[in-house]
Amino acid sequence: MTPELFNKAVAKAIEELPAIFQEKMENVEVIVEDFPDRETMESLQLASRWELLGLYVGVPISQRSVFAATYLPDRIYLYRRPIIAAAGSSHMIVTAVRDVLLHEIGHHFGFDDEELGKMTGEDR
Repeated sequence: MTPELFNKAVAKAIEELPAIFQEKMENVEVIVEDFPDRETMESLQLASRWELLGLYVGVPISQRSVFAATYLPDRIYLYRRPIIAAAGSSHMIVTAVRDVLLHEIGHHFGFDDEELGKMTGEDR
């Protein structure tokens, strides 16, 4: 899948989010990269650049203080090549993008991997 088609799949996944998610995503930037960078791999102790499909970077809504003046925009990274590989087939890529995006949005709302796994019935 070309980067352009992948970006269209990401845009479609964002567009199809429930309104309540879209409202809470005003200060969240979704960034597509082929793979995590070296710094990310080292900080997460990843052995392979294929291990990570997405990453949330920011302060979860559940941990924000009303006393803080402002927060930098949160970022959700979607790693194109690992997502394509994990999808297994071209018709599953849009579903995989949506699933990874929803997982990272869950982190934005303050859920950890264990809680997200229980909600979705998946172990991550």
